Amino acid sequence: MRHGITLFTSDRGIRPDVAAKTAESRGFDSFYVPEHTHIPVRRTSAHPGTGNETLPDDRYMRTLDPWVALGLAAAVTSTIRLGTSVALPLEHDPITLAKTIASLDHLSGGRVNLGAGFGWNAEELADHGVPPTKRRTALREYLEAMQALWTQEEASYDGKFVSFGPSWAWPKPVQQPRPPLLIGAGATDRNFEWIVRSADGWITTPTERDIVDNVRRLHKMWADAGRTGTPEVIALAGRPDPDTLDQWRDAGVTEVIFGLPDRDEADVVAYIDRLAGKLGHVS
Repeated sequence: MRHGITLFTSDRGIRPDVAAKTAESRGFDSFYVPEHTHIPVRRTSAHPGTGNETLPDDRYMRTLDPWVALGLAAAVTSTIRLGTSVALPLEHDPITLAKTIASLDHLSGGRVNLGAGFGWNAEELADHGVPPTKRRTALREYLEAMQALWTQEEASYDGKFVSFGPSWAWPKPVQQPRPPLLIGAGATDRNFEWIVRSADGWITTPTERDIVDNVRRLHKMWADAGRTGTPEVIALAGRPDPDTLDQWRDAGVTEVIFGLPDRDEADVVAYIDRLAGKLGHVS
């Protein structure tokens, strides 16, 4: 089971390139960042963690662009994987986003993990012209269109939300037919059916509790659908409890990612050092 780091990037605290370089040097396998383009002041959408329109952290309104942040991280690292937990593809033009992700995968030597979400903030999505009630269909089309651009010499796509004629687009991602596509969403049958049909794995939500039972359920749905192998399962964790990590590994969790505190650079580096020690990365 791999170990990763997720940094809720903002315009304060440790920079993403410093955090990623530190995590790589301490033996971590991956580095993840989130995405929000903006937070509308007037909202009725309930945050999954608070259950209402309040936000648990003001970094939601201060978040750095994930692809710029990961580009900085790629420039100072060589082995750690670079991912989003999670990105919101529906807040981008899919043709442009396909170019951005392909460029990062190309320049990083094939190290991108595309964690994507449907988007809990309906008002944020609406400002990007996405009908919240159609976000699942739209995300499927966006990702299918992006994969066409990543794999086909003359790519085209004809959908309700994305449509373009035969086109050339390079570079192609190093990872084919796409960087690993991981969906961050609650453990509902509807979400798992979407993952089984259209993705490569699941990222748990911060409020997820029944990890073991949910992983087993996802594995069963994966096998029943005729998918080969097993899905990637990326579990968000707090403190590294050994018994819990053993249970998750035995259940089929493939990677655990640990959040970093909202503190200055020295404190966060010290936190990564302590976490690496607890996980057995350093003596």
